Amino acid sequence: MARNVPSSLLKLLKRQKLAVKQIVRRQVTAPATAPAYHNPHQSFQFSETSVRQCLPSQLKPKPPVSELGFGTQFTDHMLRVEYDVDKGGWQSPLIVPLEPLTLHPAAKGLHYALQLFEGMKAYRGVDGRIRVFRPDLNMARMNNSALRISLPQFDGEELLKCIKKLVSLDREWVPISETASLYIRPTLVATDPVLGVNAPSSALLYVILSPVGPYFQTMKALTLLAEPNYVRAWPGGSGSTKVGANYGPTIYVQSVAKEVGAHQILWLFGENHAVTEAGAMNVFCVFINDKGRIELSTPPLNGLILPGVTRASILDLAREWNEFDVSERFLTMSDIVKLRSENRLLEFFGSGTAVLVNPVERLIYNNQVIDIPTMDQPDPIFLRLLRTLTDIQYGRLKHPWAEEID
Repeated sequence: MARNVPSSLLKLLKRQKLAVKQIVRRQVTAPATAPAYHNPHQSFQFSETSVRQCLPSQLKPKPPVSELGFGTQFTDHMLRVEYDVDKGGWQSPLIVPLEPLTLHPAAKGLHYALQLFEGMKAYRGVDGRIRVFRPDLNMARMNNSALRISLPQFDGEELLKCIKKLVSLDREWVPISETASLYIRPTLVATDPVLGVNAPSSALLYVILSPVGPYFQTMKALTLLAEPNYVRAWPGGSGSTKVGANYGPTIYVQSVAKEVGAHQILWLFGENHAVTEAGAMNVFCVFINDKGRIELSTPPLNGLILPGVTRASILDLAREWNEFDVSERFLTMSDIVKLRSENRLLEFFGSGTAVLVNPVERLIYNNQVIDIPTMDQPDPIFLRLLRTLTDIQYGRLKHPWAEEID
């Protein structure tokens, strides 16, 4: 016999549904705006930061720009901020010499992928000044990722102040080059030693710095394998967050792509094989639409893809230029094939902090090769975007997106 649900339980269910809707909404819109601060404990404050510098004997030699790879060398110092519910939440930030982490073997971050990270860069401009690019968007996205996997949130402005202090301390590591930069990797990982699948009670936020060259050794157009048998993300999942669990399972698929001569995988979704991302990049397509106009299109932020900072910047620039149509919509592989067969497909490229903007000249799909004339355009849009973004980052073009570090 059915019974009426108690009113108290109905109220609880309504609150839970509302909370889920808010999380999904933040997944879709981040990093346009920072999510509301929901940590029950007060955030750490930059003003309480302690600094313990390396001894002169501990300082490492700076590598020549010509020897820089990606993420293989690290600077002298790091930032650490601990979180512990039993100690009142966030503790004071510490900048210390770069050192290994000490984690209990049962730390939740090691067992249940309760870990997230961000990727930012600091650039030494043509005027010698050091700049970071739209870091507020990274802070918003990081808090959004923390919310999704129940890690503690924080005040993004306070973390950004700490990061700028760290970069300033290791400023000699920022390459004097317009092809290299200092990669900034904020990370947040659950540390409580409890083998239980529940929200963590302790965590460690840390930031390390790495001088890097280009992500790809040479600036070349990429070949992508469009493989429908593997899926990166799905509706209601965590595809729009920068959590480590989104990346580990992709490594094997990258090897599948390399076996057929492709550089990266082009992630598809659904029975109609909608294009979503490429490797760890957002993707853009330039084509002549049904109205006979040039259109720049990228998949929408519906929870399946990562809301990239470079992606947002490309859309902002393109809309500001107002020289061609700009859209956020899904294109299927059937659309791509049709556009190419009708000679309406002009460019395809990926974007991200690591690669910035990288052209694509070939797709492999259903054992067929689709050649894309990205590199044959007389004035390619991808190249104009790349030049504009690098002009902002290296100080050739004064712009509010580039924040200077003292």
